[in-house]
Amino acid sequence: QVQPVESGGGLVQAGDSLRLSCVASGDTFSRYAVGWFRQAPGKEREFVAGISRSGGSTNSADSVKGRFTISRDNAKNTVYLQMNTLKPEDTAVYYCAMTIFGYVATTAPAYGYWGRGTQVTVSS
Repeated sequence: QVQPVESGGGLVQAGDSLRLSCVASGDTFSRYAVGWFRQAPGKEREFVAGISRSGGSTNSADSVKGRFTISRDNAKNTVYLQMNTLKPEDTAVYYCAMTIFGYVATTAPAYGYWGRGTQVTVSS
């Protein structure tokens, strides 16, 4: 089984940038599509961005389009989430999730493997 591990979270000011990383071990990384989700206190977990197995297809939530970019390096077993122009409403725990499905799923139940999350806090 594959196990994703997130890193790169932190406390930043509005307008700053962060890059999250998700490194996976345990199986052939390129077999899995990868998604980033986030969950703020008192809110449901929501899809942020996803990328296909090869990296040729991506999808992102409307709330982050134009600010967040997802990419992957299969040689390094890593997926990145570049987050620019951060806003206080981006504050949440960010989770990396992986699925054997061959498309970029946007719902949490489609993903069978989850990391423990990394906290992103954006101050105004």
